Amino acid sequence: MRAVALDSVPANPAVGEVDTPRPEAGELLVKVAASSVNGFDVAVAAGYLQGMMEHRFPLVLGGDFAGTVEALGAGVEGFAVGDAVFGVVTKPFLGAGSLAEYVTVSAGYRVVPIPEGLAVADAGALGVAGATAVDSLNAVALTEGQTVLISGAGGGVGSLAVQLAAARGAKVIATARPGAQTDFVTGLTGTDAEVHVVDFTGDLQAQVRAIAPDGVDAVLHLAGDGAELAGLLRPGGGIASPLGLTQDAVKGLDVTVHTIMADPNPATLTALAEQVTSGSLRVPVTATYPLERAAEAFTAFTSGTPGKIAVTRS
Repeated sequence: MRAVALDSVPANPAVGEVDTPRPEAGELLVKVAASSVNGFDVAVAAGYLQGMMEHRFPLVLGGDFAGTVEALGAGVEGFAVGDAVFGVVTKPFLGAGSLAEYVTVSAGYRVVPIPEGLAVADAGALGVAGATAVDSLNAVALTEGQTVLISGAGGGVGSLAVQLAAARGAKVIATARPGAQTDFVTGLTGTDAEVHVVDFTGDLQAQVRAIAPDGVDAVLHLAGDGAELAGLLRPGGGIASPLGLTQDAVKGLDVTVHTIMADPNPATLTALAEQVTSGSLRVPVTATYPLERAAEAFTAFTSGTPGKIAVTRS
């Protein structure tokens, strides 16, 4: 099958031929219709996870997937060949990802049916970023009336987090670069949401303090200097970081760091899908590339293209 595969790391993602996987006991073989590029994929290709997780070569990249069940492994219940499904690949090693024509996934975890009304391309871009946004907001226990600073609001996680935070009734301060990225973030929510977009390249502290003089209640660290962002919290505030920020980095501050390892479990995936089909959440896919041009999708990701970048089978 065709797949975005690496023979070593670090390396530039490229499309090549690899063996089609076969489902083991408890697994589904999914014919992938859509996937997307995430920061984790870029980090793997750059070699940043060497020594942290087992790498099996040729290493197929990709976490998100949406498609149809092609075959069932032994003992699988609750799914049938032909079912439309989406989710996130979960393996104890790196190398069997979803940026490919086929992927095997555990039938018991991180895969759910695609509901009517959820486009396949959107489903293939929802799992990783959506779960990261949800888990980050839950970690800081964001509630109505609070103020949250979302650093990196123009990215895939950030653009979903802005919408989810606004839906909770929070005041959102979103960082973005001037120009197209700011326009993109501004257009994520309706006019009834209180979203302030600040210039990521300017004096961030002055801009945030002008909106929240006493500090913000919560921070989502999706880009930038986590320790600097933590300094914008009110005493007792919390910062959620999928980027590895730890409590040691904010010594002397009365704030709590929540290091995020997103869990795209069935309940979270189902809830996200329901929000999309109800119209309360939009999967912000701004660019789509066929699998054969997946290398261009990675280039677009690293060059700062806002929102989610989808990769489709054709």
